[in-house]
Amino acid sequence: MALTGLHIDQLLKLCKEGNSLAQMEVYNRYYLAMYNIALRIVKQTDEAEDVMQEAFLTAFTKLDSYKGDAEFGAWLKRIVINNGISKYRKSQYFETLEEDQRDDEIFDDEETERVEDFNQLKVNTVLDSINNLKKNYKIVLNLYYIEGYDHEEISEIMKISYANCRTLLSRAKESLRKQLAKNKIES
Repeated sequence: MALTGLHIDQLLKLCKEGNSLAQMEVYNRYYLAMYNIALRIVKQTDEAEDVMQEAFLTAFTKLDSYKGDAEFGAWLKRIVINNGISKYRKSQYFETLEEDQRDDEIFDDEETERVEDFNQLKVNTVLDSINNLKKNYKIVLNLYYIEGYDHEEISEIMKISYANCRTLLSRAKESLRKQLAKNKIES
């Protein structure tokens, strides 16, 4: 039975019935985006893999709680984010530094403020540059870099061809580069 052509709602119905092929198809559609989200949170590939796997297990066991108010991908993403944050907090809790290491890493208050001001300035420059882009450029950059969707998923979301998606992303990056260079010159 070929499940690749089925809509996600049809696949989820089959998943609720315990169809493991449908579960595998859902996994194949979403694993890369969910892995990328997890990796941005926990910062280590093996932990990101664990977070993603746990999120899929949670999603499949709690599929009855999915009401369909939001897209399935958004619901699954929320599970990944929650699992990732939980794992990250646990790992931070157990990470301790020796007393002398902490002393070496402390900045004085003035230096810390300068670093924070510089970082905020860079963030504001990037945000201003993105806000000056065309709407479709902003959308594709956000979906690819922030949300972690791949080209296929973006082409589905934006209802454009795969080739058009790649071209749009390339043009958006180039436009952002030019905008950042322009903002840097004006500053």
